[in-house]
Order: sequence, then C-alpha cells, then structure tokens
Amino acid sequence: MERPILEFSVAGLGALFSLGVAAQEKPNVIMICVDDMNGYGLLDQYAPIKMPYFEKLKKQSVVFTNSYCASPVSSPSRAAFFSGMYPHNTGNYRNGATSWVESEVLTTVEALPEYFKRNGYETWGRGKIFHAPIPKEREEAMFDNRPIYQGGFGPFPSAENQLSGRFWGIEAFPDQDFPDVINGDAAVEFLRADHDKPFFLYYGLWRPHTPFTAPQRFFDMYSVEDITFPEGYKQYDLDDVPEQGRELSDELKRFIISGETTPEMWKKYIWGYCATNSFADWNVGRVIEALDKSQYADNTIVIVFSDNGYHCGEKNHWEKSTLWHMADYVPMFIRMPQGKGAICKTPVSLVDIYPTLAEYCGLDQPAQTLDGESMVSILKNPEKAIRRTVLTSFGENYSGVTDGRYRYIRYPDGSEEFYDHQTDPHEWNNISSDRRIGQIKKRLEGEIPRVWYPSLK
Repeated sequence: MERPILEFSVAGLGALFSLGVAAQEKPNVIMICVDDMNGYGLLDQYAPIKMPYFEKLKKQSVVFTNSYCASPVSSPSRAAFFSGMYPHNTGNYRNGATSWVESEVLTTVEALPEYFKRNGYETWGRGKIFHAPIPKEREEAMFDNRPIYQGGFGPFPSAENQLSGRFWGIEAFPDQDFPDVINGDAAVEFLRADHDKPFFLYYGLWRPHTPFTAPQRFFDMYSVEDITFPEGYKQYDLDDVPEQGRELSDELKRFIISGETTPEMWKKYIWGYCATNSFADWNVGRVIEALDKSQYADNTIVIVFSDNGYHCGEKNHWEKSTLWHMADYVPMFIRMPQGKGAICKTPVSLVDIYPTLAEYCGLDQPAQTLDGESMVSILKNPEKAIRRTVLTSFGENYSGVTDGRYRYIRYPDGSEEFYDHQTDPHEWNNISSDRRIGQIKKRLEGEIPRVWYPSLK
C-alpha cells in the first residue's frame, strides 16, 4: 500500500468551514477507546445485549459498519492509531513488545497526544492508553494532566470465581473499585472546568476486556437462562481453515474449556461479556452527556471506537488474535458538532483517525508520513459508496484484507482463506480455491505489503 503524503493546513481550514466548525476556533477532540468490543451492540448482531447510550450515540453519529483495526490485539492496534502507521511499517505486530522503545520508527514519530500538544492543544489522558511500556519522560510530555493515572484491568475475581486464572472469571464489585469509573469521573470533571485552549481528551476504558467483572446492576440486566449462543458458531467451522489459521484459533485454549463441551459455562461467559459491554456503554454515555451539558458541546468532535474485535465462540474461538471478521471489525462512531446520524459502509481503518483529525482540526503536517487516509470527505457524505480496501495483520506475512464485502486472508506459508460476506456473513465457507473469484482475489492480494518491518516480538 502506498502511503499518501498529507498536506493539512489549507485542506484542514476548508474542512472546518464545510463541516460547520468555526475556522477561527480550533475544535476540541474527544477520543474514547473501549477494549475488546465487537459488533454485538453496534450492529445488533446479538439480540440480548443492551447498550442504551450507544443506541443514542448511533442517532447522532456517523456509524461505520466496515471499520477495522490494524492488528487484532491491543498493543499493536494502539501503536497503529496513535502513530497513523500500519504494523508492517513499525514492526509492532503482537502484544508484549516494548515497541515505543524498540522500534526505530515509533521512537521518532509524533504520537497523537504529542502532535496535538505541539499544535497548541491542552492534552488530557487517563485509563488504558498504549498497553505497552512508554518511557516515563515521553508519556509525561504527551499529557498535561500529570501524573497520568491508568488503573489496570482490575478488580479481579476471587479464586472461587475463576475458571483459568484471574483474567478468566466473573464477579460483581462496587463502582468505586473500577478504574473505568474513576477515570470517567475525572473526564466528567475535566469537561465541567474552564479551559483557555482547545483540548485533546483521551479516555481509555479497560472494559469489556476480561475479567468479566462489573457492578452488580449490569449483571442484573441479563438472565443466564436467556443467553443464546452466537449465530456465527458452527461446530465444524475449522475443517476448511489452513493449519496456520487453526493455530491462531487454538492459541489460548479458551474454547476448549468453555465452549461446546460445556454449554452452560459458555452461556455464563457470554453473560459476563454482555454485562461488561453494558458497563462500558454506561461509562461512555455519562462522559458524552457531560460534554453535551458543557460549554464545549458545539465545538467538539467525538470519536468512540474499540481497539479490536472479539470472538465469543465464532470460529471455535474466544477473544481476539485472529484475522477473521469477529476479531478485526471494530465499532466506530464519529460524532460531529451538531451531527446527525448516518450509516457509512465505506471500509475504513483505525489508522485513518490520525489524518482525519489532522485535516479536520487544520493542523500542520506531523513528523511522520501517515499510512491512513483522512475520512473528512467521508464524514461530509457518509452514504456515498467509496471503494476502499483495509489491511489487518498479526505478524510478518499474516495478512487479512477486506473491501467490506470480501475478506482475503494469507498466511506466511502461502495458505489462504477467502469469504464472501454477502452470501456467507459468518465466514463458514472458505472459497479460496474457487476459480470464479480469481480476479477479486488478485485485486485484494495486491494490497498485501511487499515489505515487512522485522517483528519486534
């Protein structure tokens, strides 16, 4: 994929006028990132889930039905949207790497908070941010609200409520035990205060990521007896999946211990996932409500999204870490000031957030060349169909490419998967050997990088 060289200043000012933001006043930016949220609540893929605040947000925002992460796990996904660069250009493909220290690329880029701070913004961040070690002096230089409080994944369930380790369990705790609540409270207070500069606010939630712990009222929204298995589950779904794809599916062994052989356990953990989604929905909603009651409501762009998707048994898999749709699709809303609801089917990537904000806010060019493409034109006309392809990778030569309808996957050994979502929305039938899709496959294959930065891990 060619990386466009972006010039923002003139185009950005034009975008400010055309989208209704006063050019003489820089718009504020709120980014809210949830963790491990799939399309269950956003696309109504799973009937029992209840997300009233997201439902309200859908009516006010451009809702992207084909938005994807650059990598299906937290650390490389966040490195991608904070830098505006795909993993194959930074080497950050998997969790566990100290990428912001090791990568020669990431040590020199302007991460989004640095970029906004250099452009005169007050920068505020709390919660889950990079999910990777950041040099203390660099992280503190990014944000004005030092010391930066993150909080962690807790509270963790007690031993009797764990299935396999502290991350894989279910239990209720009071509100004040959750970093998401503490950080949400702080975001609300920030929005109530007076600020003499435009601001960039990043609120990173830890939920719905495991452990499935939340205040009791969110578990009470559901009955385990009413929980159903995902429509996308198929017992022998992996029979036509290449070996390297099956290896990704089986990596964490979750579905073996809480899947089809233990259906009641499976339902219980879906119940936990529903509860933590509703908990995240509540936290997101109250921060946006605080914005709407503030003096900043008419000059703030809001972007709400997940860092990666999530399986609840689809493809015989729990969690993320695959190149299939459930792990790679991410909910994303972009609410403009005085925005109206619209559905956008154009494929977009989280790496597009950086150039979008740069253009919309009328900022100068960042230090690095960006891989993403600005979505400003899409936001002006979201219902116009635009042909685009989006890349997700999960290691050197682990590629997933989609144009919204077709998904083409290629593994390092050359094995392939190909799915037509129009006829096969759950990716049950791998038709990669079908001659009839030859030209389409060739087109998507052409989007796979030819050069891969060496993996940091």
